[in-house]
Amino acid sequence: MSNFSDSIGPKESSNLHEHYRFVAGTGQQPLRVDKFLLNFIENITRSKIQQTAKEGHVWVNDVPVKSNHKVKPNDIVRMMLEHPTYEQLLTPQNIPITIVYEDEEVLVVNKVAGMVVHPGHGNYEGTLINALIYHFDNLPNNSSNRPGLVHRIDKDTSGLLVVAKTENAMAHLSKQFANKTSIREYVALVWGDVKENTGTIEGNIGRHPKNRLQNFVWEGEEADKGKPAVTHYEVIERIGYVTLVKCKLETGRTHQIRVHMKHIGHTLFNDERYGGDVILKGTTFTKYKQFVDNCFKILPRQALHARTLGFEHPTSGENLFFEAPVPDDIFNCIEKWRSYSEKQRL
Repeated sequence: MSNFSDSIGPKESSNLHEHYRFVAGTGQQPLRVDKFLLNFIENITRSKIQQTAKEGHVWVNDVPVKSNHKVKPNDIVRMMLEHPTYEQLLTPQNIPITIVYEDEEVLVVNKVAGMVVHPGHGNYEGTLINALIYHFDNLPNNSSNRPGLVHRIDKDTSGLLVVAKTENAMAHLSKQFANKTSIREYVALVWGDVKENTGTIEGNIGRHPKNRLQNFVWEGEEADKGKPAVTHYEVIERIGYVTLVKCKLETGRTHQIRVHMKHIGHTLFNDERYGGDVILKGTTFTKYKQFVDNCFKILPRQALHARTLGFEHPTSGENLFFEAPVPDDIFNCIEKWRSYSEKQRL
């Protein structure tokens, strides 16, 4: 993504609103624009994109194009629609949120699993932002016009988020996250026995070449198809066929921990999108399969929790540090694995 400050045509300025904007990478091979957009927009069909292009609402480099137009390196691809984005039509909703810390500048929230952070295609209400704008007035917009949001975590990931309440806080906190001075640590339960006690995963993350809902580590000559990402991990506990690890983010790419852990052969437990919702390690015994199925029922999401968050207060300069206990679903799943592992050793 990048800023776009070129001239805007009269049609756009009069009645069209930018809903999506993507910049093709320098290594982009010629690709039909409908296929290109299908790789980036979740919960949309190719026929829907083609219809949108037919209506003149798919633009490449400031010009409406047909769905068979070929995208080339550095092209700016946008979807321009006649109605404002759902972010611009946000509805305040009285949804309870757990506030860990609050002052005049910042807010720290412990998000529950299952709550989407911000509206998007297929999720237009019931999000954290819908709740925030109900409970708080005049939250500052970030660069994507999302009120208060400094960073995000996935829908089915639980844990800590900092929210900016003032323009000063938004600018200060965004700079900390960009400069990698904030502290973000997660707890994850992953498949397999992670051999090394500590390690660092470095690999550029970008959209998966075949599965548009996944991200992927691009390496070698194709590394420029992704953005640099660094994850540090440390083993907390080995529990038979799974391992409990702590992951510290140096960067903040979408699905970063989920993608990086899968890349080294340790997919997150019950991570449906990345294939962790089937037995990846263990035995073929029926009782073992029943045990794992029970674990999936106890923890019906990926085993990932944003436990620790640290940052410098935007006004006082004080270093603030917060921890959110591992929620019951992850805790109970871990306990079940401990019990199983102990019985296997007897």
